[in-house]
Amino acid sequence: MAKLRVLLADDHPVVRNGLRALIDAQPDMEVVGEAWEGMSAVRLTIDLHPDVVVMDVSMPGVSGAEATERIRDLCPDAHVLALTAHEDRGYLQLLLKAGAAGYALKRVAAEELVHAVRTVAAGEMYIDPAVAGQLVANSVPKTVAALTCAEADLSHREFEVLRYTAQGHAIKQIAARLQVGVRTIETYKARGMEKLGLKTRADIVRYASQQGWLSPG
Repeated sequence: MAKLRVLLADDHPVVRNGLRALIDAQPDMEVVGEAWEGMSAVRLTIDLHPDVVVMDVSMPGVSGAEATERIRDLCPDAHVLALTAHEDRGYLQLLLKAGAAGYALKRVAAEELVHAVRTVAAGEMYIDPAVAGQLVANSVPKTVAALTCAEADLSHREFEVLRYTAQGHAIKQIAARLQVGVRTIETYKARGMEKLGLKTRADIVRYASQQGWLSPG
C-alpha cells in the first residue's frame, strides 16, 4: 500500500524536525519535503504532489492562509492541515475560507495529530476539539438544535454521536465517553447521517455548525 505523502511547512526547524520524526514513524506515512515559508510550500506542493500539507499559519513572507489558498487553486488534490498555536475564531475562519481541510493546535497530542493527518488525507474535515465550538459565529439556541433533531427523528444517542464527531472526536473516543462499543457508535453515526442526508465528516461539521451544535454549552 502506498504511503501518505506529507509536506511540512513551518519556519521553525525544531518544529519541522519533531513533525518529521512523528510522521516518518508511522507505517503508512512519509515526509516528502519541508518548507520554511509560504511560497516555498506552494512550489514544493506543485513539484512533489503531497497528499497532505501540514501548514503553519504564521510564516515569513506569504502567510499560511495565502499559501493554502494558492495550493487549493493550483493543486486541488492536496489537502492542507493548518497547524498553529492560535485558538481564536478569526484564524480558524480565515484558514477554512482559504480552503484548509483541517485545523489543529500545536499543543495537540502526537496521536491526535496523526489522526488529523489521516482524516484530511481521506477527504474529510478535521477541527481540533478545543476550537470546534468557534465555528459558530453566533450562538444558536439549543431549542433550535433539539427541534431539528425531532424533525429528523434523531435519537438522543444519534445526536450525541454526530455532535461529538463534528467536534473532532474519533469513534474510539466517543465510545469511551458514552461507555458503549465501537460498533454501536458506528451504527448510531451511520443512522444519524442517513436520516440527515449527510455523506462525509465534512458534511457533519457543516451541518452541526449551521444548527448550533458546536456552540459552547
